[in-house]
Amino acid sequence: FKTKAGRMSPYFFNAGLFNDGDKLKRLGEFYAKAIVDSGLAFDVLFGPAYKGIPLAASIAIALAGMGRNVPFAYNRKEAKDHGEGGSVVGAPLTGRVLIVDDVISAGTSVRESVDLIRHAGAEPAGVVIALDRMERGSGDKSAVQEVREQYDIPVVAVVTLDNMVEFLGRDADRQQELQAVAGYRARYGV
Repeated sequence: FKTKAGRMSPYFFNAGLFNDGDKLKRLGEFYAKAIVDSGLAFDVLFGPAYKGIPLAASIAIALAGMGRNVPFAYNRKEAKDHGEGGSVVGAPLTGRVLIVDDVISAGTSVRESVDLIRHAGAEPAGVVIALDRMERGSGDKSAVQEVREQYDIPVVAVVTLDNMVEFLGRDADRQQELQAVAGYRARYGV
Protein backbone atom coordinates (compact mmCIF):
# COMPACT_ATOMS: atom_id res chain seq x y z
CA PHE A 1 0.00 0.00 0.00
CA LYS A 2 1.27 3.47 -0.81
CA THR A 3 0.91 5.96 2.06
CA LYS A 4 0.17 9.66 1.69
CA ALA A 5 3.85 10.17 2.56
CA GLY A 6 4.75 8.12 -0.56
CA ARG A 7 6.05 5.05 1.26
CA MET A 8 5.19 1.48 0.34
CA SER A 9 3.72 -0.02 3.51
CA PRO A 10 2.77 -3.65 4.27
CA TYR A 11 -0.32 -2.38 6.11
CA PHE A 12 -3.03 0.21 5.59
CA PHE A 13 -5.78 1.46 7.88
CA ASN A 14 -8.82 1.41 5.60
CA ALA A 15 -11.51 3.53 7.26
CA GLY A 16 -13.68 2.76 4.23
CA LEU A 17 -14.23 -0.75 5.61
CA PHE A 18 -16.36 0.75 8.39
CA ASN A 19 -19.15 0.79 5.84
CA ASP A 20 -22.27 -0.24 7.71
CA GLY A 21 -24.13 1.09 10.70
CA ASP A 22 -22.87 -1.43 13.24
CA LYS A 23 -19.19 -1.09 12.29
CA LEU A 24 -19.36 2.71 12.24
CA LYS A 25 -21.22 2.74 15.57
CA ARG A 26 -18.54 0.58 17.18
CA LEU A 27 -15.73 2.68 15.71
CA GLY A 28 -17.38 5.84 17.05
CA GLU A 29 -17.62 4.20 20.47
CA PHE A 30 -13.90 3.34 20.44
CA TYR A 31 -13.04 6.94 19.56
CA ALA A 32 -15.43 8.27 22.22
CA LYS A 33 -13.86 6.05 24.89
CA ALA A 34 -10.35 7.19 23.91
CA ILE A 35 -11.48 10.83 24.05
CA VAL A 36 -13.14 10.46 27.45
CA ASP A 37 -10.18 8.47 28.84
CA SER A 38 -7.75 11.16 27.62
CA GLY A 39 -9.51 13.89 29.59
CA LEU A 40 -9.23 16.31 26.65
CA ALA A 41 -11.29 19.48 27.07
CA PHE A 42 -13.09 20.58 23.90
CA ASP A 43 -16.26 22.27 22.71
CA VAL A 44 -16.75 21.04 19.13
CA LEU A 45 -15.73 17.98 17.09
CA PHE A 46 -14.35 18.64 13.60
CA GLY A 47 -14.02 15.98 10.90
CA PRO A 48 -11.97 16.99 7.85
CA ALA A 49 -13.41 15.93 4.50
CA TYR A 50 -13.89 13.23 3.55
CA LYS A 51 -13.01 10.45 5.99
CA GLY A 52 -13.44 12.69 9.02
CA ILE A 53 -17.10 13.39 8.23
CA PRO A 54 -18.61 10.03 9.28
CA LEU A 55 -16.06 9.83 12.09
CA ALA A 56 -17.19 13.14 13.61
CA ALA A 57 -20.85 12.16 13.30
CA SER A 58 -20.37 8.68 14.81
CA ILE A 59 -18.22 10.03 17.65
CA ALA A 60 -20.81 12.72 18.45
CA ILE A 61 -23.51 10.04 18.59
CA ALA A 62 -21.35 7.79 20.79
CA LEU A 63 -20.53 10.67 23.16
CA ALA A 64 -24.24 11.55 23.37
CA GLY A 65 -24.88 7.93 24.35
CA MET A 66 -22.35 8.44 27.16
CA GLY A 67 -24.20 11.53 28.39
CA ARG A 68 -22.07 14.17 26.64
CA ASN A 69 -23.89 15.96 23.83
CA VAL A 70 -21.31 17.79 21.71
CA PRO A 71 -21.74 19.67 18.44
CA PHE A 72 -19.80 18.64 15.36
CA ALA A 73 -18.79 20.15 12.06
CA TYR A 74 -16.94 19.20 8.92
CA ASN A 75 -15.60 20.94 5.87
CA ARG A 76 -16.26 20.67 2.19
CA LYS A 77 -13.35 20.30 -0.20
CA GLU A 78 -14.98 22.97 -2.37
CA ALA A 79 -16.76 26.01 -0.90
CA LYS A 80 -20.45 26.27 -1.76
CA ASP A 81 -21.86 29.57 -3.07
CA HIS A 82 -25.57 28.74 -2.64
CA GLY A 83 -27.80 27.56 0.19
CA GLU A 84 -25.97 28.04 3.47
CA GLY A 85 -22.74 28.55 1.48
CA GLY A 86 -19.20 28.39 2.76
CA SER A 87 -16.87 25.50 3.37
CA VAL A 88 -17.88 24.46 6.91
CA VAL A 89 -21.05 22.44 7.54
CA GLY A 90 -22.66 21.84 10.92
CA ALA A 91 -21.90 23.58 14.18
CA PRO A 92 -19.90 26.82 14.19
CA LEU A 93 -16.20 26.38 14.90
CA THR A 94 -15.99 28.11 18.27
CA GLY A 95 -13.99 27.61 21.43
CA ARG A 96 -11.75 24.54 21.55
CA VAL A 97 -12.14 22.28 18.52
CA LEU A 98 -11.10 18.61 18.54
CA ILE A 99 -9.99 17.31 15.14
CA VAL A 100 -10.92 13.69 14.35
CA ASP A 101 -9.25 11.71 11.57
CA ASP A 102 -8.24 8.15 10.73
CA VAL A 103 -4.42 8.44 10.77
CA ILE A 104 -1.69 11.06 10.56
CA SER A 105 0.71 10.22 7.74
CA ALA A 106 2.14 13.46 6.40
CA GLY A 107 0.13 15.80 8.65
CA THR A 108 -1.47 17.58 5.69
CA SER A 109 -5.06 17.14 6.87
CA VAL A 110 -4.18 18.37 10.36
CA ARG A 111 -2.40 21.46 8.99
CA GLU A 112 -5.40 22.32 6.82
CA SER A 113 -7.79 21.73 9.74
CA VAL A 114 -5.77 23.87 12.16
CA ASP A 115 -5.69 26.71 9.61
CA LEU A 116 -9.46 26.45 9.06
CA ILE A 117 -10.19 26.36 12.80
CA ARG A 118 -7.95 29.34 13.56
CA HIS A 119 -9.36 31.30 10.61
CA ALA A 120 -12.82 30.80 12.17
CA GLY A 121 -11.52 32.34 15.42
CA ALA A 122 -11.39 29.06 17.35
CA GLU A 123 -8.47 27.08 18.76
CA PRO A 124 -7.49 23.47 18.06
CA ALA A 125 -7.89 21.40 21.24
CA GLY A 126 -6.09 18.35 19.87
CA VAL A 127 -6.37 15.52 17.39
CA VAL A 128 -7.80 12.05 17.88
CA ILE A 129 -6.92 9.32 15.38
CA ALA A 130 -7.79 5.66 15.03
CA LEU A 131 -4.22 4.46 14.43
CA ASP A 132 -0.85 5.92 15.35
CA ARG A 133 1.41 4.34 12.72
CA MET A 134 4.43 5.29 14.87
CA GLU A 135 6.55 6.16 11.85
CA ARG A 136 8.75 9.07 10.96
CA GLY A 137 7.25 12.16 9.45
CA SER A 138 9.53 14.43 7.45
CA GLY A 139 12.43 14.18 9.93
CA ASP A 140 13.50 11.86 12.75
CA LYS A 141 10.30 12.28 14.76
CA SER A 142 7.00 10.56 14.12
CA ALA A 143 4.31 12.41 12.19
CA VAL A 144 2.28 12.42 15.43
CA GLN A 145 5.19 13.92 17.40
CA GLU A 146 5.64 16.57 14.69
CA VAL A 147 1.97 17.56 14.95
CA ARG A 148 2.16 17.68 18.76
CA GLU A 149 5.21 19.94 18.66
CA GLN A 150 4.26 22.14 15.71
CA TYR A 151 0.82 23.02 17.07
CA ASP A 152 1.39 22.39 20.79
CA ILE A 153 -1.69 20.15 20.92
CA PRO A 154 -2.21 16.61 22.17
CA VAL A 155 -2.74 13.72 19.77
CA VAL A 156 -4.74 10.77 21.08
CA ALA A 157 -4.77 7.42 19.27
CA VAL A 158 -7.40 4.72 19.70
CA VAL A 159 -4.68 2.14 18.93
CA THR A 160 -0.99 2.25 18.06
CA LEU A 161 1.31 0.19 15.91
CA ASP A 162 2.55 -1.40 19.16
CA ASN A 163 -1.02 -2.64 19.81
CA MET A 164 -1.22 -4.00 16.27
CA VAL A 165 2.12 -5.82 16.58
CA GLU A 166 1.04 -7.32 19.91
CA PHE A 167 -2.21 -8.52 18.30
CA LEU A 168 -0.41 -10.06 15.31
CA GLY A 169 2.09 -11.72 17.63
CA ARG A 170 -0.70 -13.73 19.28
CA ASP A 171 -1.65 -15.44 16.02
CA ALA A 172 0.74 -18.08 14.65
CA ASP A 173 -0.87 -17.69 11.21
CA ARG A 174 0.07 -13.97 11.10
CA GLN A 175 3.84 -14.31 11.41
CA GLN A 176 4.47 -13.39 7.77
CA GLU A 177 2.52 -10.13 8.21
CA LEU A 178 4.31 -9.50 11.49
CA GLN A 179 7.72 -9.87 9.80
CA ALA A 180 6.68 -7.47 7.03
CA VAL A 181 5.52 -4.90 9.59
CA ALA A 182 8.77 -5.35 11.56
CA GLY A 183 10.82 -4.73 8.42
CA TYR A 184 8.84 -1.60 7.57
CA ARG A 185 9.09 -0.41 11.17
CA ALA A 186 12.88 -0.91 11.19
CA ARG A 187 13.11 1.37 8.16
CA TYR A 188 10.52 4.06 9.00
CA GLY A 189 9.54 3.56 12.63
CA VAL A 190 10.35 5.69 15.65
